[in-house]
Amino acid sequence: MKLSPSLDSLSPQRRASMLAAAREIRECYRVLEKAGINLVGEVLRGQGEFVELEHYPRDDVFDSQTHAQYYYHTHRDGELEHGHFHLFLRAGGMPPGCRPLDYPQASDAWPAGDEALGHLVAISMDGWGFPIGLFCTNRWVTAETWYPAEQMIAMLDRFAIDHAFPNWAVNRWLTAMLRLYRPQVELLIRQRDEVVAAWQDRQPGADVFEDRKLEITGYLPIDVEALTLALEAAAGE
Repeated sequence: MKLSPSLDSLSPQRRASMLAAAREIRECYRVLEKAGINLVGEVLRGQGEFVELEHYPRDDVFDSQTHAQYYYHTHRDGELEHGHFHLFLRAGGMPPGCRPLDYPQASDAWPAGDEALGHLVAISMDGWGFPIGLFCTNRWVTAETWYPAEQMIAMLDRFAIDHAFPNWAVNRWLTAMLRLYRPQVELLIRQRDEVVAAWQDRQPGADVFEDRKLEITGYLPIDVEALTLALEAAAGE
């Protein structure tokens, strides 16, 4: 599956939304750089030693009005990645009609009721605090509640962190990243379900969602500045 659609295939309204998000991201970088700080550094500020698998900030970041949530951590070896953000939407912010997948062979309880949450996407970051990739994961990685792809896609526009903890620019940046890369995230989520379904077909009696051999269901390298320039060119700027 091609995970980076051509700009020509997108509606003018979608391209305008993406360009507005790109400008928001540039503004976030501007104010952070002016203070000599970066996105990852602000999330880790005052959190003590950076320990593998721990969530940063501690207890995550949650918006009580939108029910959006995120945290930053690290657990994968790699020369390029420092860590990654995981972005979620909790039950209270989901569109009406969202229902978890009916999966009788689940071997581990999924969060339910008010505790249910869907994992939207993860954003991989380099050692300088800039994004280098997007990816989706199997259920066990984030201990989420599994919702079908089209329901997850319906949740994307509802992710917003509209407060200043741990840093207003970081929260604005994350919100804008999901708008800028909305088409790509949609494709990653659909690929997620295709990969899981194919894996399940090969092991029909197993709980695919707890299979440690399936962790990342799809990864897309990204270049925010390149996409921004392409959007500006498409808009005739």
